[in-house]
Amino acid sequence: MHLVSLYSALYAGVSGLSAQSSAMATVADNITNINTIGYKGVEADFKSLVTDGSIRSSYSAGGVAAAPRATISKQGLLQASSSQTDLGIEGAGFFVTRATEDQASGVAFTRAGAFRPDEQGYLRNTAGYYLQGWKLDATGGFTNTGSLNELQPVRLSGLTGTAVATSHLQVRANLQSTQAPLTGAYAAGDMATGTLTPHFSRTFEIYDAQGGAHQITMGFAKTGPNQWVAEVYGDPAEVTAANGLLSSGNVAFNPDGSLDLANSTPALFDTLNVAWNNQAGSSPISLDLGSQDGLDGLTQFGSESALIASSVDGGMLNNLVSVEVNKEGVVSAIFDDGTARAVFQLPVATFANPDGLTRLPGNAYGVSQQSGNVAINRPGELGSGAISAGTLEASNVDLAQEFTNMIRFQRAYSASSKIITTVDDMLQEVSALKR
Repeated sequence: MHLVSLYSALYAGVSGLSAQSSAMATVADNITNINTIGYKGVEADFKSLVTDGSIRSSYSAGGVAAAPRATISKQGLLQASSSQTDLGIEGAGFFVTRATEDQASGVAFTRAGAFRPDEQGYLRNTAGYYLQGWKLDATGGFTNTGSLNELQPVRLSGLTGTAVATSHLQVRANLQSTQAPLTGAYAAGDMATGTLTPHFSRTFEIYDAQGGAHQITMGFAKTGPNQWVAEVYGDPAEVTAANGLLSSGNVAFNPDGSLDLANSTPALFDTLNVAWNNQAGSSPISLDLGSQDGLDGLTQFGSESALIASSVDGGMLNNLVSVEVNKEGVVSAIFDDGTARAVFQLPVATFANPDGLTRLPGNAYGVSQQSGNVAINRPGELGSGAISAGTLEASNVDLAQEFTNMIRFQRAYSASSKIITTVDDMLQEVSALKR
C-alpha cells in the first residue's frame, strides 16, 4: 500500500502545480488590467481534493484545486474625467450595452463607462459596446416594462436639422397689486378679440411640429382685490380656436402676494392644446405658472407689472455641440443655439448575485444561472446606483496585494515541485530493491 501513498503524493504535487499556476494566472490578469476602466479583479481561492475520507495507517493524498472568484460587486474608485460622456455608477448596477447597433445582437452588462460618439453618432465604449437606453417621448416620458427589448442604442446625431414642437412654457411674472380693477363687465374672450385692453400682457413664441414659429399672448386684467382674469390667445389666422382664444379663467392671490392656486381656474395652469390652421402637428403644452403659495410663477406685489423670466422649448434643432448626462441618467443633446433636449433615459441593470455573472470579452458580463435574472430601473431606484457623469470607475485591483499573492503562489509552486522530486527519489529507491 505504500506505493499507492507515494503515487497519490506524486499526483497531489502535480495538482499543486496546476492550482498555483491557475492562481498565478489570476494575478497576471489582475496586474495587466490595473489601468483598465471598470475592471473587476479575480481572487484565487483553493479547495482541497480528497481521495479517501477516512484517515488510516495507509493514507492517500488528494491534492488541491484552484477556485477563482470574481469580485464583480466590489466597486473601484470613481476618478474625474474631462468628458461628459464618461460615465460611472456610484453604487450597484451595470450599464446595458449590445455588441452591435442591431437590437437582435447579444446584451452585455458593463461598468466600463468610457463612452464616445462614433462616426454614426452612437455612444460606444472602448470595447465597442453600444450604450442602450429608453428613448424619451415629446413630454420626456418613457415606459419601463422590464424588457431589454424596449431599449434602443443611444444616438443623438440624427437630431440635427429636425424640429420639435413646444411642449413646455414656464412664466414668472409680477402683477401690480395697486392696479385699479375693471369697472365694466368682462366676458371670456374680450382680451383675445381686442374688446378689452389687458392691464398686463406678454407675447411668447412657440413652435409647431414642423418648426414653424407662432405667437401666443397671455393677458391679465384685475377684477378685484387679489383677483385677476387671464386669457391665453393666438392669432385667429393661425389657430383653429374661435377668436384665437386658447384658455381663460381666474387667477387668485394670497394676501402676502403669493399664488392661490386652489382658488384659481385649473385650466389656466394645466395643459394647453393648440391646433394650427397650417395642419402642422403640435404637442400638448404644459403651462408652468407657479405652485400653491409659491413665488415661483405668478405673483402680486406693489411693483410694476413685469415679466421676470420665461422659458419655451421646441423649434428647429441646429448643430449638435455636446452631450450631457445628469445623475438621474437623462441624456440631453445641447445645440449650438443654446437649446437642450432630453432624448434618452439610461437604465441601470442589477442582479441578485452580480458575482455570479459570466465574464465576456471587452470587460463586460452576461447573465448566468448563478447571477439571477436582470432587473432594469432608473438610476437610484430599487437598489440601483446613481450615474456620475464626467467620471470613470478605476480597476478595483490592489497592486500591493497582487504582488504579495505573487510571492505566495510562487513559493507554493516551488514547494509542490519539491514534492514531485522527493517522491521521484523515493520511487527510485523502490526500483533499486531488485538490483
